[in-house]
Amino acid sequence: MNWQCLRFEQLTGEQLYAVLAARQQVFVLEQQCLYQDMDGLDPAAHHLLGWSDGAEAPQLVAYLRILAPGVKFAEASLGRVLTTAVGRGTGAGRELLVRGIAEAQVLYPGQRLRIGAQLYLEKFYASFGFVTVSVPYDEDGIAHIDMLR
Repeated sequence: MNWQCLRFEQLTGEQLYAVLAARQQVFVLEQQCLYQDMDGLDPAAHHLLGWSDGAEAPQLVAYLRILAPGVKFAEASLGRVLTTAVGRGTGAGRELLVRGIAEAQVLYPGQRLRIGAQLYLEKFYASFGFVTVSVPYDEDGIAHIDMLR
């Protein structure tokens, strides 16, 4: 896979389109969750994109956004974490988290990292050192928990 971590203004139109299409496919269509994806935070984020590196045209396989402390939470945060159907079962999700955590540490050294995780992924995020700090809550019809690292 080929990885890029870009500020919003560095994204090309094609890259932004791929990100928004993937987020819509995963969160709205696959998870059947109607929510306002474009929440105004993308321009403040760094965007981590993992692309396939096969012979055909590169496809977005994994994505997350990194927000600075104070933008969404008091801590730095990871959000909109996803792997596309092409990347599932390949280890792309684990690599995405390793790279996302590393990027956040470079961008915001010494800062804690928060994630609003879907409840069913609690053990996955815990394997990266995240600790649950909230009771489950409903966000857009899906059970979530807050986790800190």
